[in-house]
Amino acid sequence: MSPYFWGALGTGLCVGMSILGAAWGIFATGSSLLGAATRAPRITSKNLISIIFCEAVAIYGVIVTIILQTKMADRIDPDPKTGLYDMYAIYSGYSIFGAGLTCGFSNLVCGMCVGIVGSSCALSDAQNATLFVKILVVEIFGSALGLFGVIVGIIMSGNVKWAAAA
Repeated sequence: MSPYFWGALGTGLCVGMSILGAAWGIFATGSSLLGAATRAPRITSKNLISIIFCEAVAIYGVIVTIILQTKMADRIDPDPKTGLYDMYAIYSGYSIFGAGLTCGFSNLVCGMCVGIVGSSCALSDAQNATLFVKILVVEIFGSALGLFGVIVGIIMSGNVKWAAAA
């Protein structure tokens, strides 16, 4: 299989799963926020920070996808005699695939985590306003999971080169 297929699949999975995680988190947080706001309307504006954290997950995926896409080189054809690609091209394709998959899964789980904690934050803030900052700290730590995925994805794709130096 072409290493360019693996690289393109990795970039697609990175942005797709990151956006899926952000959407799931926004859904979980937003529905709880709207439900809790019927009891305590004061919570709507300050609990929007949870929605922003969820949206940041999608932005992480877009940033890493742009980085991975810039690592994709012009197409190099396989060796006409053997039909095999250069080992550098194979390594690069799998490296970009792995980086995209790692970042995508990390952001998917991060979006779920931030969504669940944001939902809890909205519900508990409606009951007791002193709990908001305490739960927000937990939400910040949950959001760091996405940053870890970004860092690992960038490191994994750092040594990509599609052909040996001439």
